[in-house]
Formats: sequence, C-alpha cells, structure tokens
Amino acid sequence: MKIIRHLTPSGPAYAALQPDGSARAIAGDLFGDYRVTAQAVTPGKLLAPVVPTQILCIGLNYRQHAVETGARVPERPVLFVKGLNTLQHPGDPILIPQHLRSDEVDYECELAVVIGKSGKNIPHARALDHVLGYTCANDVSARDHQIRLGGGQWCRGKFFDTFAPLGPCLVTRDDIPNPNTLKIATILNGQRVQDWTTSDMIFDVPTIIEYLSGSTTLLAGTVILTGTPQGVGMAVKPVPRWLRPGDSVSIEIEQIGTLTNPVANEPV
Repeated sequence: MKIIRHLTPSGPAYAALQPDGSARAIAGDLFGDYRVTAQAVTPGKLLAPVVPTQILCIGLNYRQHAVETGARVPERPVLFVKGLNTLQHPGDPILIPQHLRSDEVDYECELAVVIGKSGKNIPHARALDHVLGYTCANDVSARDHQIRLGGGQWCRGKFFDTFAPLGPCLVTRDDIPNPNTLKIATILNGQRVQDWTTSDMIFDVPTIIEYLSGSTTLLAGTVILTGTPQGVGMAVKPVPRWLRPGDSVSIEIEQIGTLTNPVANEPV
C-alpha cells in the first residue's frame, strides 16, 4: 500500500493511494492501529510521508561508492545522524547554506526505512517485522563542512535545514518484501547521475536494524537512511558537480516513486 501525508484545510492527514489513482482517508495512528476508510479525498500539497522521531544514517554502505571515494569498505555500519530540522517535503527547495556558507553541496539518493514498531536487540531474522515501510530520501551533504570544516566528524555537513527531503509516499513493507532488490537513481536537471541497485549495499536492511538496535531502543518513527550508490557530485572528474540554485534534483526508487526538489540559496 502507498501512503501519503498531505495538507488539508484542517492540517496534515494521511491517505492511501488506490490502484485507480484515487485516495482514501486513513484513520488512526500510523504507528499503532490505523485503517483505510471508505472516505474519498482529494490530496492537497504533499508532505514528507512521516514526521520522524529521529533520523539515523548509514555512511559508505555501497561497495561502488566506497570505491569511487577511495574509502576502505567498513567492517561495521558507519552511523551518523541528521537533526529533525533537516526534514524537507517533496517539491520544496533544498537550501544551500549562505550564513554558514557552503560551496560544495551534494546529492545522495537513498532508500529510507521507517520503523513502525519500537524494539531493542532486534534479531536479524525478525528485523523487517519492525518496519512500517519505505520511502525515497536525499541525504544532502555539504562536503566542505563534512570533510574539512566539521572538526573531523560528518554531522555538521549533514545537519543543515532542508538536507533530508523524504517522499513522495510511504510504501508498506508487505509491498516490498525484499528492500535489497530495488533500482535506485538520482536525476539532476534531467540527467541520470546515479543509477544502481540496493543489492550493492554492504550491510543489508535487516543487518542495519539489528546493529542499530543493539543495546539501544529503536523508536517507532525512526527513519533510517541506508547509504548511497556511486555517482555523487563529489566524485565527478575532473571537476566535481555541486548543487546550484535553479537545479532540480529527483530521487527515483523502484516500486516507490520519484521525489523531486528544486535547489535555491538560503535567504539571508
């Protein structure tokens, strides 16, 4: 099932997309008991499909991306975090930082996993039981702050406002029984710059969930970004391709859809 979160006159609401293109209202708690009603709705502006309780991210999780960056393949998942301030809706702009300036803002197509049921010490065999569904994510990254200006850690370059677009919908786990068989791509100004498959992940989705829940409660509503394949702007030769105002960047994942955001400068 494809679930959208959209804006209505009374505020944000969830709806289930139907095979004929129509939508029906969802009642209840998406992270508890919910049901698809018979009430037809006309979706308003699309919003990020969930409001995360936290955003956890796995770095260097595609073999070919590790190769293009010259990094050693990690022995364990590499964890970093994004703040809740980074969330951005489909169609709304990715803002290039101007106050704490960045001139090296990059795109990263990623499969996002949404945890639907809290858990701790979740075994690999039952990891997907805790998943509500999947959506597209863009792990926007200011490489100058990530690599040179961030004090030796990645979070500063990943933590700017609008740096975690999510959408356009949430696809429930029953429709994607194996999240590591999906085509994934980035389209920048109409050009396909990343084009690979989630089968190249070094650590698959169940392994990531098992690792992140080790001695740690993984909260319902957690969004996990699972890494990006090769083709990021930083790796373009001889001159890197950074995002610029006026660009349009789309993340496309098989069975989920396409998340598109324009790029603009942060207002100052």
